[in-house]
Amino acid sequence: MRIACLGWGSLIWDPRSLPIQGRWLEDGPLVPVEFARESEDGRVTLVIKTDATPVRVLWTLMLPTELQAAKKALRDRERIPTKNWEKRIGSWRHGEAAPAAIPELPDWAQARNLDAVIWTALNPTFTHVDEIIEHLNNLSGEKKERAEQYIRCAPSQIKTAYRRQIEHIFGWTPRKCGS
Repeated sequence: MRIACLGWGSLIWDPRSLPIQGRWLEDGPLVPVEFARESEDGRVTLVIKTDATPVRVLWTLMLPTELQAAKKALRDRERIPTKNWEKRIGSWRHGEAAPAAIPELPDWAQARNLDAVIWTALNPTFTHVDEIIEHLNNLSGEKKERAEQYIRCAPSQIKTAYRRQIEHIFGWTPRKCGS
């Protein structure tokens, strides 16, 4: 099976042990992602947020050729606990209906001769940009530095409404990071 992994955040510049083939490609499907989740260390991370404006995400081929193995590899990279982990790793396989949040996925995947696609499917914890700005304003020291790094290192093509406001308020413009 040819299995693709979609990415829009730290997977791109910090894949760690994620078993991928080559580089991340910039012509992924349109996905409604936004800076809308507080991670354990205080960062505000990108997640699918169904009411966000879709942006073109990145993708790469996975080395595993079996869907369950690819999903487990992504789970491990994202450090998702084993309890209920399958709800937090999204997947689509050829012949299935399009996921609600990524309606163009079947056509996009077919055009690239893909059999399956996986992605991180964590839920948002913020609903409005004002909550995120307040959260970022309340961070200090190392937590604030990590939050800034994540936002600035997110691929520049992930131009979201919240990112534009964060850039305007904090001056955290995109920069190239990692691999």
